[in-house]
Amino acid sequence: MNGNNNSYSEKLKSLIPGGAHTYSRGDDQYPSNAPSILEKGKGAYVWTPKGEKFLDYGMALRAVTLGYANERVNMAAIKEIEKGVNLTRATTLELEAAEVLTNLIPGADMVKFAKNGSNVTTAAVKIARAYTGKKYVCVPKQQPFFSFDDWFIGTTSLKKGIPSEHYSTTLVFEYNKIESLEKLFNEHPNEIAAVILEPATTLNPYTSNLCTKIFENNNPCFNCKNNKTNFLHLVQNLCKKEGALFIIDEMITGFRWHLNGAQTYFGIEPDLSTFGKGMANGFAVAAVVGKKEYMEVGGINNIGGERTFLLSTTHGAEMPGLGAFIETVNVYKEMNVIAHLWNYGEKLFNGINQISVSLDIDKYFYMDGNFISMNYQTKDENGNLSLAYRTLFAQEMIKNNVLIPWIAPCLSHNEDELRITFNAVDASLKVYKKALKEGIEKYLHSEVIKPVFRQYN
Repeated sequence: MNGNNNSYSEKLKSLIPGGAHTYSRGDDQYPSNAPSILEKGKGAYVWTPKGEKFLDYGMALRAVTLGYANERVNMAAIKEIEKGVNLTRATTLELEAAEVLTNLIPGADMVKFAKNGSNVTTAAVKIARAYTGKKYVCVPKQQPFFSFDDWFIGTTSLKKGIPSEHYSTTLVFEYNKIESLEKLFNEHPNEIAAVILEPATTLNPYTSNLCTKIFENNNPCFNCKNNKTNFLHLVQNLCKKEGALFIIDEMITGFRWHLNGAQTYFGIEPDLSTFGKGMANGFAVAAVVGKKEYMEVGGINNIGGERTFLLSTTHGAEMPGLGAFIETVNVYKEMNVIAHLWNYGEKLFNGINQISVSLDIDKYFYMDGNFISMNYQTKDENGNLSLAYRTLFAQEMIKNNVLIPWIAPCLSHNEDELRITFNAVDASLKVYKKALKEGIEKYLHSEVIKPVFRQYN
């Protein structure tokens, strides 16, 4: 496979900067035995041009939540293709999609659709600045990505090509430390337009052991009498007190934690929210939603009022994607997709940890996070987090025909996939254990994967 891999990789990089249209798909994110190019996907599996089949947990960067090529979703998109794809004025489908999403998300009175998550998070920031007349926006240090636009990427190590004034109004705080956010408000009184954050990642917004126990029993935060100590509630209250908009980015949590958004799971009601990824099972649909009071800054009804040029995109309301979105929601409701994701995630999380414990390497390899948003942690023989050992595990899983750059379960992951996964994990961790004892250089046959957000190649 490596011969063909190299040929495809060279062609891709000669025609596409980075060899792919998302840096997370680049060669530097995978061991050298990973397929450098894929041809098709169906259910929970992907195939190379040579017909090699892999069980996939990447699921198109978490965008596919039902499974590749879901027939109902595909047919809904095809139906809209036959209607013309993209018309001269707003369409009946555009209206229906807006109604579906605003009915789904509490506190969402209006919506603007787009194609990329970065576009809608940037739009949310613009809405906040336009509404409040303030310039600063706050983001948490522990959450790595909100937008490819300068206002955010400039806060990372990737500053080349970005004037400092483009990101100087973006401030960074510590997730789960409300005092760090309070400090920013104190340092910039009446100047902060918004706080934008993901509700949860593998880090959960809990501030007490009681909250952690409740969460481990999969009891949604909104059912908890003590949820006011939840970090998200503290941020929401602080924003309200300081006159800043509270923005929740649900690009990843949306359509996973709860059908009505992770914001519903955690019992909060943001001023603005952003969605994308799994909302249309891989079709390019993203959205910023919010309360009418804020969203209307991008409207045209306030005659004589100063305008805000919000999202204005040719393909934002393209009909096939919106048709796919509506049918995806229908499938979620009929198939109870959210419950499946939690249940499968629990079996996967606990099963992988049990294998690691059985091999007596659970101090070096273990699952982190929670049943709906999980990650595997890899440590070296000294107990330090190690990208080399992460590469080794991914390499061995690929040898066992499982592609697992991260873990994003979907509806098409079932008992057969669980069995395949556990067999592959068992085989891979046995090699991992040998590497811990004998040295990783004996078993790793690849360059070490690299962080996406690094300054130098």
